[in-house]
Amino acid sequence: MNRRKVIINACLTGMVPTKELNPHTPISPEEIITCALHCADLGASIIHLHARGTDEKPTWKKEVYAEIIRGIRKVNPDLILVVSTSGRNWSEFEKRSECLELDGDLKPDMASLTLGSMNFINQESVNSPEMIEKLALKMQEKNIKPEIEIFEPGMLHKANYLISRGIIKDENPYFNILLGSLGTAPLDAASFTAVQYLLPENAVWSVAGIGAYQLDANVMGLSLGGGVRIGLEDNVYFDREKQKLASNEELIGRIAGIIKTMGLEIASPVEAREMLNLAKK
Repeated sequence: MNRRKVIINACLTGMVPTKELNPHTPISPEEIITCALHCADLGASIIHLHARGTDEKPTWKKEVYAEIIRGIRKVNPDLILVVSTSGRNWSEFEKRSECLELDGDLKPDMASLTLGSMNFINQESVNSPEMIEKLALKMQEKNIKPEIEIFEPGMLHKANYLISRGIIKDENPYFNILLGSLGTAPLDAASFTAVQYLLPENAVWSVAGIGAYQLDANVMGLSLGGGVRIGLEDNVYFDREKQKLASNEELIGRIAGIIKTMGLEIASPVEAREMLNLAKK
């Protein structure tokens, strides 16, 4: 009997964690490259990237993304690389879409696409209908697969609408379902059931939990047929009591062990590309 393949999506840095908050956070391009390659060795097939400037603050600059992508692909060209179009720190389309302009050997495989506005604990993330459609169409123009981020069921309702209109064209759309953030859907069976009910029939999906909910959300996703998104972007601690700061490598090593214990198989980057209908490198 063939065992189900599980995608591990590693979100290494994000826009919030700092060295002060967690010294294991990879900030510079060199640190992000090294961390991504270590995480790939542990089982990650997708690397969700956020770039930081020399001031360690988030940046939209495509040159920084290019340096990171070049460094990773030099060693592991099969890894699926995702750039961020987040509107959390800036709202202009030109800034949010600049990373989509990378081409040739530096073109990202995927790019994040959040399908609605929401509140985090202390900050809003604004994604207007116009912005969502402009980003989706830009990804379609550049042949970059959307990494569709879903924080509550209404965002999946929007996804199905965009798919029906051809604004998202994807035979195997990929969804990250993020639960547990204050201001969006909590991590519980009812919320997850509502989201799962709305998933397109041909969807590939992973589950993430924010903060202390990370491990529970990952295991829920694995139990119900999905993959996992995991990393310091979503949770900087290794334990529920917040006594031990995590590293990306520790978080991925633990979930990889759980996947194997459950009798599942970790998808390689090549296998994940097949699952997501992405071209082989």
